[in-house]
Amino acid sequence: MIRWLRILFLVLLAVVLLTVALAHRDPVTVKLMPENLATFVGTDWAAWSMALPLYAVIFGGIVAGLLIGFFWEWMREHKHRAEVRRKSKEVKNLQREVSTLKSKVETANAVGAPKNDVLTALSKSA
Repeated sequence: MIRWLRILFLVLLAVVLLTVALAHRDPVTVKLMPENLATFVGTDWAAWSMALPLYAVIFGGIVAGLLIGFFWEWMREHKHRAEVRRKSKEVKNLQREVSTLKSKVETANAVGAPKNDVLTALSKSA
């Protein structure tokens, strides 16, 4: 059921995007800077312009907005990823320490040495 809803949504989205593209085929001029500012700067790249269909400008704006949003979110979540990395290192260190203690318990039990309460509790939990 969910699969069919997803397919239906994608088909409807494609129809809407195609309709927008067909309705906005007229070319528009996209400029890097306004003419007054470009002449003030005085370089050739500042006066850059290109004629594009309006639907390309609309879809390009949507894609640019998505990319900026993804990048912003990735930067915002950096502290969470760093915390997860730190916690996973801590878990590995603790697992290594537990395995070391378990091996000491097994060695102590094999030799017949007096039992330590902590080591005995660790061996029972395993």
